[in-house]
Amino acid sequence: MKGLKARDIMTRPVVSARKSASARDVAMQLLCGLYSGMPVTDEAGKVEGVITELDLLKAVKDGKELVRITAGDIMAKDVTTVNVDDPLDKVLDVLMDKRFIRVPVLQNGKLVGVVSRCDVLRCLIEPEFVTYM
Repeated sequence: MKGLKARDIMTRPVVSARKSASARDVAMQLLCGLYSGMPVTDEAGKVEGVITELDLLKAVKDGKELVRITAGDIMAKDVTTVNVDDPLDKVLDVLMDKRFIRVPVLQNGKLVGVVSRCDVLRCLIEPEFVTYM
């Protein structure tokens, strides 16, 4: 684990939503991609928020129809991110201290990947297998 950086274990390419995406379409993307949340970005790739299954469930519980609301309506706007060059220890601190499942990874202020808890575990149990993209 020593020497590893966010760039070494992040998932990419990364899927993000626009603020204008319908919450229903976001839900479909999460279901099809088998992940529980995604960043919300602007046209330049800057992270503006994060939307998760919990945000969608809360909206439904509050009586909102997912086809009538957007990602921008229900996303969390206070987003914690890490940089591609941040050491794995720092990424772990963010994931564990904030109890996050995933954290967006930025390079020059733009989204380039996501590190999830599973990504960290994968690098620990499969160190002899490497995927290049």
